[in-house]
Amino acid sequence: MQTFREDLVNKFGQHNFEKIQKAKVGIAGAGGLGSNCALHLVRVGFTKFTIADFDVIVPSNLDRQFYFLDQIGMNKVDALRDNLVRINPELELELVRKKIEKINIGEIFSNCDIIAECLDRAEYKTILVSELMDLNKFIVSVSGLGGVGFSDEIKIHRINNNLIIIGDLKSDTDKKPALSPRVNIAAAKQADVILEYVLQG
Repeated sequence: MQTFREDLVNKFGQHNFEKIQKAKVGIAGAGGLGSNCALHLVRVGFTKFTIADFDVIVPSNLDRQFYFLDQIGMNKVDALRDNLVRINPELELELVRKKIEKINIGEIFSNCDIIAECLDRAEYKTILVSELMDLNKFIVSVSGLGGVGFSDEIKIHRINNNLIIIGDLKSDTDKKPALSPRVNIAAAKQADVILEYVLQG
């Protein structure tokens, strides 16, 4: 791990690396967006996470989510922990095996500085954003990543100082499936926006 840390310090500088290490990120949903966003964040040095999801891994998840065949049937948050600590065993992970709902959003993410909204359904996305905006959290949400091609349309939309939305803002995954390339582009953009926010803070 010392080499991993030294490499990141060389790239970011000690001060910026310490900023990254201090920030706590909430991952709301551990599916295609959440699992891959967490992967990217761990690789650039983030260590403190709250990861919330109630679901288990099924075979159809493997086409776009950061899981493996032998993890089918596991809770997503447990499997994601196992995969992330293979990159950095020094992570501080708070795992929440609950469905994210209006009544518990504030409690789950109260001690997070930043939240990556990685939920599947538009109505849940809206609820999460509206609840957490009142708590003055920095939120990076996603809307529109389905289909194939036109990946340059997955853009960063700065709504205000505390809310970023990433996506093409139009594709519907009920009509255009969420596939690994565009899911990962959106997840990587989420991670990059979070990294930028922390470094500029």
